[in-house]
Amino acid sequence: MSNRLSLLAPLFLAIGPGSRPPAGRVAAPPRFEVSFTAAAHAAPVTGRLIVVLAKAAEPEPRMLVSPLGPPIFAIDLDQLRPAQVAVVDSKAIGYPASLAELPEGDYYAQAVIDVYTQVHRADGHTIWVHMNDGHIEVFQIAAGNLYSDVQRVHVGAGGTVKLAINHVIAKGPPDEDTEWVKHVSIQSQKLTQFWGRPIFVHATVLLPKGYAEHPDARYPSIYSLGHGTPFQFSTTAGRGCGTINPVTGTECGYDFYKEWITDSMPRVIAISLEQQTPYFPDSYSVNSANNGPYGDAIVDEVMPALEEKFRIIRQPYGRVLEGASTSGWQTLAMMLQHPDFFGGAFVLQPDPIDFRHYQQTNIYADSNAFSVPVGQYMTTERPFRRTTQGQVVWTTRQLSRFEAVLGSHGRSSYQLEAWEAVYGPVGADGYPRPLWDKLTGKIDHEVAAYMRDHGFDLREYAQRNWSTLGPKLVGKLHFFAGDMDDFYLNLAVYDFQEMLKSSTNPHYEAEFTFGRPMKGHSWHAWTWAGFVRRAGAFVKSNVPAGERADWAY
Repeated sequence: MSNRLSLLAPLFLAIGPGSRPPAGRVAAPPRFEVSFTAAAHAAPVTGRLIVVLAKAAEPEPRMLVSPLGPPIFAIDLDQLRPAQVAVVDSKAIGYPASLAELPEGDYYAQAVIDVYTQVHRADGHTIWVHMNDGHIEVFQIAAGNLYSDVQRVHVGAGGTVKLAINHVIAKGPPDEDTEWVKHVSIQSQKLTQFWGRPIFVHATVLLPKGYAEHPDARYPSIYSLGHGTPFQFSTTAGRGCGTINPVTGTECGYDFYKEWITDSMPRVIAISLEQQTPYFPDSYSVNSANNGPYGDAIVDEVMPALEEKFRIIRQPYGRVLEGASTSGWQTLAMMLQHPDFFGGAFVLQPDPIDFRHYQQTNIYADSNAFSVPVGQYMTTERPFRRTTQGQVVWTTRQLSRFEAVLGSHGRSSYQLEAWEAVYGPVGADGYPRPLWDKLTGKIDHEVAAYMRDHGFDLREYAQRNWSTLGPKLVGKLHFFAGDMDDFYLNLAVYDFQEMLKSSTNPHYEAEFTFGRPMKGHSWHAWTWAGFVRRAGAFVKSNVPAGERADWAY
């Protein structure tokens, strides 16, 4: 499950509708006529038009879009011209339900267009998707997307509401380097060839104390995979410093900085990557039929370029992987797929690593992702997120419909369709073939089999290849998860642990730590400073005989 869940402050924290909107008298829905000005975008637009109806004008409704946010309604645009009208009415797909079911009352409306670009991929498919420069941008703030002013409207008396889209989101300021933090953009030739246009991967690099004063030293690398920079680093004190976050167990950026510059801190280089794809803010660092050869690009192009530029040790023992959630899955995937390239992997609350526990769905045996048979005559809704006390927050049905509103053809850039783009096959239309129908929940078992057979079910892949893979993994795997993970991710970690307990030739049980009691998805087994100390000691214990450890000053 993606750490992107916290990219926008309200993303999964706003008010919460259920499968139906709040109770109230339902009356005639309005008809929205939406157009954009030539000043905002001079050329025709192909993309996704989303109308948001919130109960307050601030923050802007577009910034509240989430499974627990305000109602949204959407249609596709196909070469819509400036000033040409697009209609959003009761026929448009809506979340949590249709516009016709929206309770009567006053709302604040805002329209957003997620602008698509036509691309001609090397696999022969021509598709329309949102492209950017590889930096992470959710659609509400993505450069080049369009949006309207916020307008108060009344729902219940029918009528027509006109919304004029007159703003374009500007590109954000460039990243600024400091003494400690450097930013590097690397164009991948492999990905550029696949997409038929320049594709970049961006790295944020944190240098150790004494880096400039030791020009001959080479350093171990910690790749903290994730969306942007998972670690916080600041040379100035801020709010909340001096204490450890009671939920996550992490420290503020200034507290980490004070630890980073101490003489006792291991001298390592910490690196995070940004690798947004058209389908999600992360590629998962693996080769994919829909995303392209990101695994080859990271290992063959990006990491060698960084090792050359920043004097990083170019041997497996010096490369450590760490990641949580989305990053936890890709940490394990990279370790399994490149066991001779990396020295160790610290896997925290990973996205499902056994597809018999694809959250709460067994994609091989279950026929429907939305409902669970109970007894002979009943079914119940399949949950997707819970609190650490076990209360269901939203269901798989709700999240599936939410993603169907955000984008057709797998273009929601959200969690379920991110997995389908990474793990699944290309459909006949050139877009990711869905694992299940987003409105009915019917599972496509051919897609499930493809995901398994192509190595994306990591437990199955490790078990199937254990005779050759196992000897290369001994001593390298470390797993951590809360016992009440919000997204049930601990269940697949238990599956992986059981597989390792029964492993032979070699028998290797790895390290498993489960946070208890009631530790959720935000739980971490360490502060970031604590992890760096642990990773440094791990690398030091694995330095080959005769190898200089000139980084240990």
